Amino acid sequence: MTRDEAIKKALSLPCWTDPGSASALGGGITNHNIRLVDQGRDYVVRVGDDIPAHQVMRFNELACHRAAQKVGLSPAVVYAGQGAMAMDFVTGRTLSEADICQPDTLARIVPLLRKLHHDGARALRGPVLTFWVFHVVRDYAARLVDEGSPHASDMPNLLATNETLEQAVGPVEMVLGHNDLLPANFIDAGDRIWLLDWDYGGFNAPLFDLAGLASNAGLSSDQEQTLIETYFDRPMTAELARRYAAMKCASLLRETMWSMVSETHSHIDFDYPAYTAKNRARFTSALNDFRNL
Repeated sequence: MTRDEAIKKALSLPCWTDPGSASALGGGITNHNIRLVDQGRDYVVRVGDDIPAHQVMRFNELACHRAAQKVGLSPAVVYAGQGAMAMDFVTGRTLSEADICQPDTLARIVPLLRKLHHDGARALRGPVLTFWVFHVVRDYAARLVDEGSPHASDMPNLLATNETLEQAVGPVEMVLGHNDLLPANFIDAGDRIWLLDWDYGGFNAPLFDLAGLASNAGLSSDQEQTLIETYFDRPMTAELARRYAAMKCASLLRETMWSMVSETHSHIDFDYPAYTAKNRARFTSALNDFRNL
């Protein structure tokens, strides 16, 4: 779907009275985000269908977003259906990697994640998926091999590493996770930080969100330790450090393989090969750190 088609679809939703001033927002790499005005109020419409190659199911996105809305972390949904979800527009600044690395900003994000993990599951209604990163990696690997991807020859080695990482993580607590904590999915509105984009929401271990946040924002080792100790309210132990390092590797491996699959499955205008290379370099570095623990 092109941006013009997405704009047309957003304007056609039956929830509007007199929609106008529609424009595409930047940042979406699995869907189109369209801002529009209806009766003097601003809204954002996320336009996109299910994406089976990435296990993205819109019923699941909606359930997770509504749970986050109930606990005060995401803007209100005003319509969902026809491959589109409309929500209130929130005024604020999209965070960058540098923003999240700021101690004050990181200190504001930690309680947001704790609230999501501690209260989010209680607010869920209806069926919701589990986002187990090691299963996702195995599924991506099978798809890349079956489809003759240029990356297919790397899969045996990456799958062996995936098994090692899964064993190192061990048993986990299951919570409602966001599972895609890119800096651009945070909006700082001044008095609060909003959390957006629930494509990959679902039950997961808290460590995955923490590791994903750290790797996506490029936190330093000292910042990572502060993040973990603040979240769990206890000092970092050698056992926790190893489990966290394994989950960080898994997060980066999944992001790398997500991009590998997107190279051939996505029609969004985005440089996926460059994104693959960037995340694979991060994964290799994190894996070396894990092996040296």
